[in-house]
Amino acid sequence: MIQRMRIGPGEKPRIAARDPRDDLGLRDKARAHARLEELKARIEVLQQRLYAEARHSVLLVLQGLDASGKDGVVRSVFAGVNPQGCRVASFKAPTSTELAHDYLWRVHAVLPARGEIGIFNRSHYEDVVAVRMLELAPERVWRRRPGHIVAWERMLADEGTSIVKVFLNVSKDEQRRRLQERVDDPEKRWKFRRDDLAVRARFDEYLAAYEDVIEQTSSEHAPWHVVPADRNWVKATAVAGLLVDALERVDPKLPEPESGIEGLRIE
Repeated sequence: MIQRMRIGPGEKPRIAARDPRDDLGLRDKARAHARLEELKARIEVLQQRLYAEARHSVLLVLQGLDASGKDGVVRSVFAGVNPQGCRVASFKAPTSTELAHDYLWRVHAVLPARGEIGIFNRSHYEDVVAVRMLELAPERVWRRRPGHIVAWERMLADEGTSIVKVFLNVSKDEQRRRLQERVDDPEKRWKFRRDDLAVRARFDEYLAAYEDVIEQTSSEHAPWHVVPADRNWVKATAVAGLLVDALERVDPKLPEPESGIEGLRIE
């Protein structure tokens, strides 16, 4: 499953050619839900070991077009995980203070500490794709940023952070359905902005921009994975599988207990 999603260094992602409804071999919702519960139980164990060992960290980067389901992934995959060992960060338009620094300054400030799992709901890749599409900086500025990011992620990996990068690949039809659901549901209407329609009108252009940046920044130390996002049960199970794979590669160990306490009876 992971190999079907992974984009190797220099490999073209071919996002538009990938099926957003691919089941990745999970076959049906019931089977996927059972697998997801197994993966979540494994995440809980590995997260506890990661936190106790406090030597490494894991960073999950979630990118995707509007309504691709980034929030839903966080809710589904991390339900029941000890919040003490997790940190979620979301990146919106930079503040005046953030604009007074380099574009990675605000990102570096919220990286997971050793022992933590960090989740980026949108990320530093907004400073390439959004800046490009909204013409917030000249082309010479955003063109050089993928090179910066590859080197920066290399440093993070060298310092003990395992990076899992996910692009949630939603179809234009499914995006329309989800955006309409936001408009129709009073409990979800707050999430809808008219600007979403301007972005949707350039759906293919945004996809092409992601195609470029994923090809330029997928590396051995921080590869990208294109996850089919039209079916929530596939999406959540796939991301959970990627996270378990990363944690098992880290292979965190529990610290040795204090000597002499085995068999101790507390009165």
